Amino acid sequence: MQDALTRAGRALRAVLLVALALLFLIPFYLLVRNGLAGESDITAPNWTFFPDRFHWSNLTEVFTDPNLPMARALLNSSLIAVSTTIGTVVLASLAGYGLARIPYRHSSVVFYAILGTLMVPAAVTFVPSFVLVSTLGWISTLRGLVIPTLFSAFACFVFRQYFLGFPQELEDAARVDGLGYWRTYWRIVVPNARPVFAAVGTIVFIGAWNAFLWPLVIGQDRSAWTVQVALSTFTTAQNLNLHELFVAAGVSIVPLVVVFLLLQRYIVAGVERSGIDD
Repeated sequence: MQDALTRAGRALRAVLLVALALLFLIPFYLLVRNGLAGESDITAPNWTFFPDRFHWSNLTEVFTDPNLPMARALLNSSLIAVSTTIGTVVLASLAGYGLARIPYRHSSVVFYAILGTLMVPAAVTFVPSFVLVSTLGWISTLRGLVIPTLFSAFACFVFRQYFLGFPQELEDAARVDGLGYWRTYWRIVVPNARPVFAAVGTIVFIGAWNAFLWPLVIGQDRSAWTVQVALSTFTTAQNLNLHELFVAAGVSIVPLVVVFLLLQRYIVAGVERSGIDD
């Protein structure tokens, strides 16, 4: 009886997981189906699982459309996402290590002040940040799109929690060998903290790639558009080109899918070892 219940439970769980997986894949199916379909297939009153004929020319049409600088937008998003990820991870890890390991009288005050910024809505700092960027002449530049977004209180918090649980013995051994805080961080801590670096880096990369409002305001020239800004032009055009919209959306998520598939195991490991549930 017990074995029968166990098998039934496993079967039910498998069915549930398959159903959830199919629901998760529906948006990807729609992107592929509508991206390779004609306008008449997308707007037809009778839905078909796949169109009668795949329009592979839709892929090249997105990159040759004179009104949509898709290739340039992909390059801009890649540069912004990579630069933001590297800068945020470096700054947040240094801040987190300093708050966790370097004795300082007011370290707790600084830490709680950083956490307090998480409760400040982004809209509150949006106008002052724009005025500052405009004054510096950074409109439609990579500096204006990247530098104001490098600070992340969440990333700093995750790194601090992780470094609090980092084995003190390794750092003590480095001190005996004559290493200071900087060389201990670079030669001992960083090589042994790859999971949390990968986890934070993945989260920051996804957020930077999907950012819309700040790139929309700062990237005023077409040459400074990101993928998300370029996609928004489909919803404001006089003639909505649906198949190009789906193809462009599908192309824009490919880097995110690749990054997530390559680093997904580090996300779980990094969050587990950061101790943020303590």
